[in-house]
Amino acid sequence: MHSIPHLASLTDFLMYLGASLGLTALYMVLYTAITPHSEWKLLREGNLSAALALGASLLGFVLPLASAIAHSVSLLDCVFWGSVSLVVQILAFFGLRLMVPTLCDDITADRRGTATIAAFFFVSVGILNAACLSW
Repeated sequence: MHSIPHLASLTDFLMYLGASLGLTALYMVLYTAITPHSEWKLLREGNLSAALALGASLLGFVLPLASAIAHSVSLLDCVFWGSVSLVVQILAFFGLRLMVPTLCDDITADRRGTATIAAFFFVSVGILNAACLSW
């Protein structure tokens, strides 16, 4: 019998995909838990600022996660650096709140200027984080 050459690759793919989706779900749970406003409620109400900030925060997390996947030497290495990226992005939220104390009130009030700068901030942190993982 001949072995299927890509079967091992498919297994690795599924393990990395599962781990990355798990980390992404964990990120979303943690991020939405630490914000004082309810993103899901605001999204259901059509609050564009909440969508912009949450979406950009997610993008700011998955950019370095993708870099960790591409540059890791093992699944455990990937999960470790993905977890580091999760912490960095959560800290970015707290850092932004220090710089913009009205951040959460502005998002709740759908003030799109604040949400836009928050979005650029979250993605910028994610890009820098991803670059730092590109050893």
